[in-house]
Order: sequence, then C-alpha cells, then structure tokens
Amino acid sequence: MKAIVLKNFGDVNNLVTQELPMPGISANDVLVQVKAISINPVDVKTRAGKGMAGMLKDISPLILGWDISGIIVEVGTAVTQFKKGDEVFGMVNFPGHGQAYAEYVAAPAAHLALKPTSISHQEAAAATLAALTAWQALTSQAKLKAGEKVLIHAAAGGVGHYAVQIAKHLGAYVIGTSSSANKDLVLSLGADAHFDYKNQPFEDLPKDIDFVFDTVGGDNVDLSIGIVRKGGTVISIPSGLSESVVEKAKAKGVNGYFFLVQSSGEDMKSIANLLDKGIIKSHVMKAYAFDQMAQAHLQVETGRTQGKVVVTL
Repeated sequence: MKAIVLKNFGDVNNLVTQELPMPGISANDVLVQVKAISINPVDVKTRAGKGMAGMLKDISPLILGWDISGIIVEVGTAVTQFKKGDEVFGMVNFPGHGQAYAEYVAAPAAHLALKPTSISHQEAAAATLAALTAWQALTSQAKLKAGEKVLIHAAAGGVGHYAVQIAKHLGAYVIGTSSSANKDLVLSLGADAHFDYKNQPFEDLPKDIDFVFDTVGGDNVDLSIGIVRKGGTVISIPSGLSESVVEKAKAKGVNGYFFLVQSSGEDMKSIANLLDKGIIKSHVMKAYAFDQMAQAHLQVETGRTQGKVVVTL
C-alpha cells in the first residue's frame, strides 16, 4: 500500500510517499480502506518537531495523521459492532501513533463510529479530531448548560466552527471571535454575536462570560481570564496554561486548565448523530489529493484556514 512517511522532523519535504506492507490487525481492530483524511494543526506541529513529536520520535516508519473516514475491509475476531463493508470514521489512537496517512489503516474498533450515509467521506473525516475536541470540551469538561454565555476563540477554524454549532445545540449564547473576513461564516454557524479580534479591543467583550474555549493559545488565555465570571471556566487546547496563568485564574475564582482530546468511538457516535440530523455540518475549505499532502500541510500552517482541510484517496 502507499503511505506517506515522515523521514525526519522538519519541513514538508520530509513527507515522502513509500510502498509499505499492509498493516495487520489484532482481535479488537478493523482494517479500513481510507477514503479521506483530515489534516490538523497537531499534524503540522508534529511534522515540524513539536506537537506529538516527543512521543513519536523513536518510531520508524513514522506515519502521521489520526483522522480517517473509509470502508472496513477486514474485521478482527473480537469485533462485533462492525462488519466488512461498513463505512466508518474516527480519530485513531490519539494521542499515539495513528498512522492515518496511508491507503489502509489498522484501527481499534472502539475508536470508530458508523459514517452517516447522509454525508461524504470528506465531511466525515473533517469531523473527527476537531469535532471530538469541541464535543469533549463542551460536554465532558465544561459541562455546558443551556443559557450559559460562551466565548469561542477562532470560531471559523477547525475546532472553533464545530464548537459554535455544538454550543448552540446545547442551548448556549455564543460569541465567536474571528477576523472580519470570517464574520459571515461565524454567524452562519449559529453564533449569536461576532467579535473582530483584529479591530475591536478585548475590553469591549462582556465581563460575565461563563465559559471561554481557547483554540489559539498565547496571550488569549491570559486575556480571557479577565472576562470570565467568578466560578467560570477557561479551557485552552493549543499549548496549555502556564502555572502563572493558572494562578491568576485561581486568584479570580476562575477554573483554568488545559485539555487534550482522546479517541472515543462512543463520542464519535454522538457526533455522527449530530451530523446525520444536520445539527452540525463540516465546513471543508479545500480537499487535496493524496500526493498533495505537502500543500495541505502548508495551508494548515498558514493559520488562516476556514473550517477544515482534508485529503482524499
């Protein structure tokens, strides 16, 4: 099978297509013929030597990627929830070695869900790591309640555009931040209000936010603490919270912490249901061919992607 191997950490030229043996599966795995892959900031960071690089540095061959949608071609002896021919999607082995950049992927059945017939493989692949991150942050971590006021940073981005839709579904009042160029997209996702982070001072935001979901990192985390009500929550996903920020949050009576998404077939079922009913939709900015993986990485690396970038096979 064809796979894209990362020869060394660094630039996109280190992503090399190779012929590799078909992966074997264990009793609890399924073998998936991949139809679409989603590319995330963590893919780009890991390729460059950050992200998950420390965890994966001793693996050879190293195949990046975690997000897949495809068709099951082989089923492990202990797997009962899927059969050969099923269309499935999910985030595989995260955090860990997902090996998604390949024509075939051995995936734990417990990390997958049936793909709704109402959506494409591209839309399904897009709604894996990004949608799971939003779902787990809002439901398991923040335990968002109807009527709460939520601020979502980078609301037009991969995680952000799902977070807006999920928060609205859960009954929250949603403020989404983005540049003015993405205002229409953010409002079309269901946001109640838009904040132009480039041209509006942060101080203009309401000071009684119940929950801030930060998908950007850096100064955003620190600034966000100032607009969260006492007892409210700030969750950051890109780089975590430094000890000083955690202390500042605690001093104001704010819950501040870092969150890392985990593979979960059960949560993927919830996302599949939302997708099938049209409650959430994947905004796919661009789909690249498998041999255009470098271009896909460069697009994500710009930090200016609307929604998601996918690769098709």
